[in-house]
Amino acid sequence: MIFGRAELEAIEDRNLAPYGLRSKNSRGRVYPDDEPEYRTSFQRDRDRIIHTTAFRRLKYKTQVFFNYEGDYYRTRLTHTLEVAQIGRTVARALGANEDLTETICLAHDLGHPPFGHSGEVALARLMRDYGGFDHNKQTLRIVTLLERRYPDFLGLNLTWEVREGIVKHESEYDIADAGDYNPDLRGPLEAQIANAADELAYTAHDLDDGLRSGMISSPMLEGIALWGILQESVGWRGPLLDDLTRHRLIRRLISLEVTDLVHATDQRLRENNVRSVEDLQRLPLNVIGFSEDMHRRNRQLKDFLYNNLYRHYRVVRMAVKAERIIGDLFQAYHLDPPILPRQFQDLVEERSLERVICDYIAGMTDRYAVEEHDKIFDPLTKP
Repeated sequence: MIFGRAELEAIEDRNLAPYGLRSKNSRGRVYPDDEPEYRTSFQRDRDRIIHTTAFRRLKYKTQVFFNYEGDYYRTRLTHTLEVAQIGRTVARALGANEDLTETICLAHDLGHPPFGHSGEVALARLMRDYGGFDHNKQTLRIVTLLERRYPDFLGLNLTWEVREGIVKHESEYDIADAGDYNPDLRGPLEAQIANAADELAYTAHDLDDGLRSGMISSPMLEGIALWGILQESVGWRGPLLDDLTRHRLIRRLISLEVTDLVHATDQRLRENNVRSVEDLQRLPLNVIGFSEDMHRRNRQLKDFLYNNLYRHYRVVRMAVKAERIIGDLFQAYHLDPPILPRQFQDLVEERSLERVICDYIAGMTDRYAVEEHDKIFDPLTKP
């Protein structure tokens, strides 16, 4: 038996909860585009994102540690894949659309500049008087304008629902500006799951990388409630933390948080009598989230990471370097536009010099930005 798009859409209809978005109910695409025979519209969007240049570049963009710190640490690409894996698990458990959730997860960091959060802060400061910079908006620019893969349109021509999920990506540090995508409505459950999976993934995996790097040690975590629960659950008392035990602890942390997230969200869905996508989007609060106890424990862990990892002097030094590199590049291109690659010079009249420079820098990997900086400012490096 062959499962064509009609059969796949029928499977969605049978298996999804009433509040799960069906691909057959998509509002469609901006440009006419025949749907594939053996994939749903959301599956096609997922595949289009994976094949972008922006997605491949995530391999060499910072999560917490710069690319040259070592091959073990997470990059934006490995973080993105981990978010997608967690997102699919949560979506399946709650009856949401797995393909839509995965697609939003895979796209959520496409617009991130080099050097992680430090790079975004630097670009936002430099673009303050020229329309600003935000990695969520940059992701939308990438999928609607900057990627050039099709002769009939700019961007990827993604479905309305995927674009809405990208626009409404938000976390504690990234607040959505929904613009033309029903700003008065919350994101559908699939978008909310992607947001939660993002925060869950980076908290657990930044803890893992912090322990692996030695910037965080197990004694430093004494008094952190979640850490104590993890120690008890795997039967480890310390003080020496070997790699195998660390892996067990991080796996257990993810398992505990995913389980709590699923059950707490299910309870909110029931309490609010959510019967449709529209019911969910009109609620005054997002339904996705931890229980009160887990939220409090997770908050304590995140505060610990902020004070002991993200503000660690080695990470702060890397951030200072990143802001210097991006600032130097921006000013150099601004003062002497002819040093920009020709294809970017040709876009200046259409988009403004500052936006073209911003697009160019935002698309750089850590390694490319360092190399470009050397070519411009190091007299011994060939241009």
